[in-house]
Amino acid sequence: MKSSPANWGKALPRGLDARAFRMGKILPRSFYVRPAEQVARDLLGSILVHRIGNRILAGRIVETEAYLGVEDRAAHAFHGITARTRVLFGPPGHAYVYFIYGMYECLNLVAEPAGKAGCVLVRALEPLLGIEEMRRRRPGSQGRPRRLEDLASGPGKLTLAMGITRRHNGQDVTRGALVVRRGDSPDASSLAAGPRIGVTHCADWPLRFYVRGNACVSSSR
Repeated sequence: MKSSPANWGKALPRGLDARAFRMGKILPRSFYVRPAEQVARDLLGSILVHRIGNRILAGRIVETEAYLGVEDRAAHAFHGITARTRVLFGPPGHAYVYFIYGMYECLNLVAEPAGKAGCVLVRALEPLLGIEEMRRRRPGSQGRPRRLEDLASGPGKLTLAMGITRRHNGQDVTRGALVVRRGDSPDASSLAAGPRIGVTHCADWPLRFYVRGNACVSSSR
């Protein structure tokens, strides 16, 4: 599935990069059968797509974090297979969605070969399609529309905006309503890495990847 400037350029928000974008083929399972660190870096620029009925919500991935399974004390898989983490030890290319702080859900994509529990947390999106629907799902204060750069600029924000919940836990993201498609890869000079956010263990590991200067990155402000 490809797009043209005439059809897609209008979907891009004011104040962000207003060039047309291309939405390519769904990323195959082989994309995820690699070290989580590589998958996290290579997901930048890809497009997360969620089809809800006849509506399509889409956003460019601009920030990720890698988690390295049983070798990583910050990873949910560190303590091994449980009812919660079983999906992490299964086939790559599936969604791992968990609940946090009693109010937010977070989307991870399972990486590494089956049995080795690496995953990638999708931390932030640049909204591309279905923006009004995202605003409906994340209304601003006093009835004002939320600023576009705030719609999906964090892992809990993006799942709310995109309609992703724990119902999607274990879903195959190489087919179906929730998928990741190829997009325009960022220039190498705009890619950045640094410590992960909000973790206590292994906090200094440089496993957070983001597009430098993008207004939708969670810590850009």
